[in-house]
Amino acid sequence: MSAAVIDLRRTTGYIVADRRGRIVGKVECPMYGTAPDVPDALSVRSGLFSRRRRLVPADTIEQIDGQSGVIGLRVERESIRSFL
Repeated sequence: MSAAVIDLRRTTGYIVADRRGRIVGKVECPMYGTAPDVPDALSVRSGLFSRRRRLVPADTIEQIDGQSGVIGLRVERESIRSFL
């Protein structure tokens, strides 16, 4: 991973894929936890009408491609926690 800081605030609408390249969903919004102005996770919706969302922590992100709008994870889809 590079030394550059990942800016999760500008990733709304990006597609998230696990380490095998399988689609996890689309970023709905950044999630704030430890600091009020720095997001440390992403809320990812798995389908258009799905109520299920997944919580993708920032440390599971391997790369963000700004041109194609894809976020690559270093973990598999099954290891990501879901919430309502």
